[in-house]
Amino acid sequence: MRMTGETSVDGVAELARRTAEALAGRPLACAESCTAGRVSASLAGVGGASEWLRGGLVAYQAETKRSLLHVTAPSVFSEQAATEMVRGAADLFGARVAVATTGVIGDDPEEGLPPGTLMIGTMVDGDIQVLTRHLGGRNPEERCQTAVGAALSALLDHLASRS
Repeated sequence: MRMTGETSVDGVAELARRTAEALAGRPLACAESCTAGRVSASLAGVGGASEWLRGGLVAYQAETKRSLLHVTAPSVFSEQAATEMVRGAADLFGARVAVATTGVIGDDPEEGLPPGTLMIGTMVDGDIQVLTRHLGGRNPEERCQTAVGAALSALLDHLASRS
């Protein structure tokens, strides 16, 4: 699936609010690379977040992913890395639900992947789903905003499929 256009700030806030409702009180954790804490921040902006948001980790550098989230994937820009990041976040924060983002959001390709390549990992009660998205956007800021919306949408869809 190719996503084009930027997710608005209001759109992200609405996705975060809907995600909070779908959690039904289950604890949530985030592990973020390319979104640099923006998924966590959007969730923290929802009223009552202190009751279910356990925490988030910005693991921007490969070594941080490896040491704190136990990523062993050869590439930190891969679905395997997203799987390991989401599992690592859930373990680190003691959460039943987790979301992780990794990918190439900047202007330059990384490891042969074009800018706008995003891997999202979600975990709901032990069930892990991972997907790759190709984001539109003229610049890294637009791609990052779109990535936040994509991550929240993926988590919301996963929560809905498990209810």
